[in-house]
Amino acid sequence: MYVCICRQITDSQIRQRCQDGVTTFSELRAELGLASDCGRCGRYARELIAEVASADQCRAMTYAA
Repeated sequence: MYVCICRQITDSQIRQRCQDGVTTFSELRAELGLASDCGRCGRYARELIAEVASADQCRAMTYAA
């Protein structure tokens, strides 16, 4: 699904960048140019970053057990 219509950035692209090590909105914006036009995508992009981080933490706890 498109998150940023202005730059044609999808949720899959954002999730992949987060899995590759991006942890902040600023890093994501620098890599993809996200939220640099109208800015409406910023809130959802932040939610995706948090979602991926949370999933990574859950996976880490599962492996530690």
